[in-house]
Amino acid sequence: MSRIVVALGGNALQSNPKDVSAESQLASCRLTAKAIVSLVKEGHEVIVAHGNGPQVGQIVSTYETASKTAGGYVMPLPECGSMSQGYIGYHLQQSIGDALRKEGINRSVATVITQVVVDRDDPAFQNPSKPIGSFFTKEEAYKLVAMENGYVMKEDAGRGYRRVVPSPMPKRIVEENIVRTLAEAGHIVISCGGGGVPVIEDEDGLKGVAAVIDKDLASEKLAEIMDADVLLILTAVEKVAINYNRPGQKDLDTLTAEEAEGYMREGHFAPGSMLPKVQAAVMFARSGPGRKAIITSLEKAEDAIQGKTGTVVTN
Repeated sequence: MSRIVVALGGNALQSNPKDVSAESQLASCRLTAKAIVSLVKEGHEVIVAHGNGPQVGQIVSTYETASKTAGGYVMPLPECGSMSQGYIGYHLQQSIGDALRKEGINRSVATVITQVVVDRDDPAFQNPSKPIGSFFTKEEAYKLVAMENGYVMKEDAGRGYRRVVPSPMPKRIVEENIVRTLAEAGHIVISCGGGGVPVIEDEDGLKGVAAVIDKDLASEKLAEIMDADVLLILTAVEKVAINYNRPGQKDLDTLTAEEAEGYMREGHFAPGSMLPKVQAAVMFARSGPGRKAIITSLEKAEDAIQGKTGTVVTN
């Protein structure tokens, strides 16, 4: 039996990117649950992490639109992130629980609203770059900046202005002992949703900050501290490729950490897409003896764990 941290990509939560309704997400989660339960049936201990890009964007946009039309209040980003964790966690734990019962497996599923500590001096705070929320005109953007403390708005490829926030590195998972206790008791835990809610530590305790942690890097940190055997990163493609969508595309069955770093330096992996997945895979492979990361599609999760497909990253 292996302990596996499964990092779910956006396609696991919204198979149709044009339909971001709750009904569509729940339908996608029911399909995702089958892949997760297939790993449980094989005897593996599974901990689930996931993204939240479209969902937290919807929540932020709703409050921004309200402020634009009715002069309402814009909910702080940490609270928006925690809302998305609960919303997505509800769909996943219901779907996984139903799938377990259909298979006759007596396991419970729990979502842990997760806080992730970041360094207040992380360079990312000096260069907010992660777009989130609605598009605005220049005039509307300036009004929001004036009204909302700490807002940074940037023009986005001619489509208007959007809020941008930092994306710092995860340092520590606050609820790690809770996740460990639940997992060791045999429960399936959903943690680090959307990379977790970023918090900084000061003399008074924890304080949420307006930032977004990359979910693959947070999943890697979770896999490290949970002493997982495998970090399984599920995305839209079956294998990592170099020269992706270009002449000479080559799918990769295996990668050493050193090879992966070489490909990253050559610019083979897109920022915000495959690059953080490969970075997370390398970090986990190097974090301890015998650890490996696998990058593959949701549909191929079980085959990948069995060594039949996917890209395996080792040290």
